[in-house]
Amino acid sequence: MKRFEQKNPDRLIDSTTTLFWFRRDLRLEDNAGLYHALKDAGNVQPIFIFDTAILDLLDDRADARVEFILASLNVMQQELEKHGSSLLVIHGNPVDFFNQVTPKAVFTNHDYEPYARTRDERVANALAARGIPFHTYKDTVILEKSEVVKEDGGPYTVFTPYSRKWKNTITAEQLKPWDTKRFTDRFKKTKPWPLPTLTQLGFAPSGIEFPPRAIKQSVIEHYHQQRNFPAVAGTTRLSVHLRFGTVSIRKLAQLAQTKNETWLNELIWRDFYHMILWHFPHIHERAFKPAYDRIAWRNDPGEFAAWCEGKTGYPIVDAGMRELNTTGFMHNRVRMIVASFLTKHLLIDWRWGEAYFAKKLLDFDLAANNGGWQWAAGSGCDAAPYFRVFNPLLQTEKFDPQQAYIKKWVPEFGSNAYPLPIVNHAFARQRALEVYQQAVGKPKAA
Repeated sequence: MKRFEQKNPDRLIDSTTTLFWFRRDLRLEDNAGLYHALKDAGNVQPIFIFDTAILDLLDDRADARVEFILASLNVMQQELEKHGSSLLVIHGNPVDFFNQVTPKAVFTNHDYEPYARTRDERVANALAARGIPFHTYKDTVILEKSEVVKEDGGPYTVFTPYSRKWKNTITAEQLKPWDTKRFTDRFKKTKPWPLPTLTQLGFAPSGIEFPPRAIKQSVIEHYHQQRNFPAVAGTTRLSVHLRFGTVSIRKLAQLAQTKNETWLNELIWRDFYHMILWHFPHIHERAFKPAYDRIAWRNDPGEFAAWCEGKTGYPIVDAGMRELNTTGFMHNRVRMIVASFLTKHLLIDWRWGEAYFAKKLLDFDLAANNGGWQWAAGSGCDAAPYFRVFNPLLQTEKFDPQQAYIKKWVPEFGSNAYPLPIVNHAFARQRALEVYQQAVGKPKAA
């Protein structure tokens, strides 16, 4: 089918029109960049660009994230129509689009990933060449870049002192919502423009059920007690909404401050990993600690396939991988277990696991995903020491003692249909210690 194409977008946008470009902030409420666009400019045309530079790299034509984005755009479209306006959706390369149009100004929110930084720089340069301002704002994190730094001005690389400084830095003003509702009359008045279908974008339905946008206060209140047990509905499941900005991070932080410090710390971890990616963009491709790039990974394709398919013979690992493959979600405790298993038990490069999660996770976020994988491999900032090798059996006994989670996702466990363990734990642990020691040296005495 022919690719979705908005006819003559240059005719819809003239020098009296200000563009607001949605990216990781798919909501009208409490949106920093949108607030400034409406307040400062008026006649604001909201746009979203299905970036072909990103979409063309997706192997799975039933990628649930594209479906989630489209569903979120439809929600915004319904809201905009109530204000006599419309979302303008483009399917193509953002730099090409901004070279075609001549708006009064362009507003958007910061994105911190390497590709996004390069893309935004090219867009800004293309607009500046024609005298068009490009304004960006902080919206997707609470404290960013160098807002939380050490006394010498350098970035923190250990979470605990970072979180302490974060809590001493944050103010009520920084968590105050941006009142976009005051200016909804400043959206550009226009007839509704069509939104693409999944088919027009080159994708198909995933069959995955998306978690609701609801904020469950009872879950937040008991988060510190329930968060480690995958069989319990003890996490908010808001990660995908944070990833695509369908909920406000400021609203969640305000709630966390009053309800549960453990959950607040999870939001601070999110800021921490985005800060690390901003200051150390090399982590996208290499270990944060250079010595860990010397590890002699085994990278056995057959064992990697068994891990991906949830057929390792370690039920807690297999349950996690099957949950991921089926739902696009994996419980955070189990994410740590399966990542440790891949990097330590199988000695497979953390980048293989990171890339697989990047394909499968509905809430995939480069900063958090990279941070989690390098933590598990021991190669990241503030990482688990490499000699910490999770024992899947002990993790099961502690966090899934009734095996309820395992039984849900690995129904054949305990029968002849379930495979034997792919590797012996004690053997794998010793092998991992030896290989790591050869690369980075023996651990320092406590």
